[in-house]
Amino acid sequence: MNNEEHILTDLDFESFDLHPTLTASLTSAGFTRLTPIQALTLPYALAGKDVAGEAQTGTGKTAAFLVALMQRLLSTSAKAERRTQDPRAVILAPTRELAVQIHKDAVLLSSQTGLRLGLVFGGIDYEKQRKQFDDGIDVLIGTPGRLIDYHKQGVFSLKCVDVMVLDEADRMFDLGFINDIRYVLRKLPAATERLNLMFSATLSLRVLELAYEHMNEPTKLTVDAGTKTVARVTQSVYFPASDEKINLLLGLIATLKPTRGIIFVNTKYIAERIQGRLERAGLRIATLSGDVPQRKRLTLLDRFKNGTVELIVATDVAARGLHIPDVSHVFNFDLPFDAQDYVHRIGRTARFGSSGQAISFACEQYATSLPDIEAYIEAAIPRASVTNELLNARPDRQIAVGERAVVDGVTLANDAPVPKESKHGGKPGASKSAGRSGSGRPGAGKPGGARSGGRTGGSGRPRSGGVSNAVSSAFIVKPGVNFSGTANANPSAAKPGGDAS
Repeated sequence: MNNEEHILTDLDFESFDLHPTLTASLTSAGFTRLTPIQALTLPYALAGKDVAGEAQTGTGKTAAFLVALMQRLLSTSAKAERRTQDPRAVILAPTRELAVQIHKDAVLLSSQTGLRLGLVFGGIDYEKQRKQFDDGIDVLIGTPGRLIDYHKQGVFSLKCVDVMVLDEADRMFDLGFINDIRYVLRKLPAATERLNLMFSATLSLRVLELAYEHMNEPTKLTVDAGTKTVARVTQSVYFPASDEKINLLLGLIATLKPTRGIIFVNTKYIAERIQGRLERAGLRIATLSGDVPQRKRLTLLDRFKNGTVELIVATDVAARGLHIPDVSHVFNFDLPFDAQDYVHRIGRTARFGSSGQAISFACEQYATSLPDIEAYIEAAIPRASVTNELLNARPDRQIAVGERAVVDGVTLANDAPVPKESKHGGKPGASKSAGRSGSGRPGAGKPGGARSGGRTGGSGRPRSGGVSNAVSSAFIVKPGVNFSGTANANPSAAKPGGDAS
């Protein structure tokens, strides 16, 4: 996690009066200048004011709350009644992958501070994780379920917490964790006795209600790029028939040659079907879904990061919390039902100031999601044509039936059976196509309009007045709104230890 890879401001960390060991850790990690979300929120958080921060994924939110948290712990004394196993700071994350990534970043940024970090999440190493508390923990990072489990057993107390952080708060609601979050918040000292930080890519009204209830007059601070999607992501949408989608995916992979790509689907069945087909095309691919055991999940992600696996086909369990560098392409094989999930999916690419491509398929089964997505992102996604060249293109690693091949050290074989289609015909959950006709495929056109013409005319012509791919990447800093009034969102207007209002 190198801060120089982010879109940076002119403000540097040396402008803050940080603890010497924290400054040394930041310098060692290569952190010099601040990203917009860091420049906007740190003056408030370092001054002891609660913050609800909103910024696009991959813009440095994690470092923003880690620096504020560590400065608070290093510059203040622990409560007299605190035991070594009782954390002084708690960071809650909605997924195991995000908790692991936060812990990794915290290790990097605290390298010379002496702070003791703990990590707890479900699925593996119950006793091993429990033993962390015997050595003492200053900062406890984890998912709600496992953290609450240890708390109810009396392994640690939350009565001496000085800093509470909720990361990806809106996802907590989506995953049904709100009751767990309220349980944890009720066990903490009073809101006025701790620093409360809430960060997310989207702060919905229900999340802000939670903030108002359990935080100390938080200031909402937003960094936006003019749209809800990352400007450095080039977006496009194709309109294939359902039975063309795999061939189109293979053609795009052969043409675009992604260095590291994620293929998002809505069901595990389709994920397994895609994996089988792409493996037979000689591609190094793995599936990440909700029922993959945690140990296997972490191993798979490590293989993806080191290049052993070049493609992951994933359900929305992977849409958030995965901080994987250099993802060049995201494919929405199935459009998501929720427009916000579209934003989080494509946010897996173009992270930390890089660029990327997000390609979506609007087939007859999922095309109805497109208007809602475009309304949410307040832009029309540029249309692209399904051509015979794309449908017939194949990666150059095809494996014949019965053959085995070694691709970059990974053995692949074309002997794995493809999951069978539904006995009732067609794909599960999809209506049968009425076949090809000269006037276009039934249901395959754009939402709200029929598609006319044959294949030569292309599919899904751009709407008139559609937006260009070239969108300004400049960040717009929106004024923050304090729940008790107004707040100045100018970073220079609030200095640590001073009055930021």
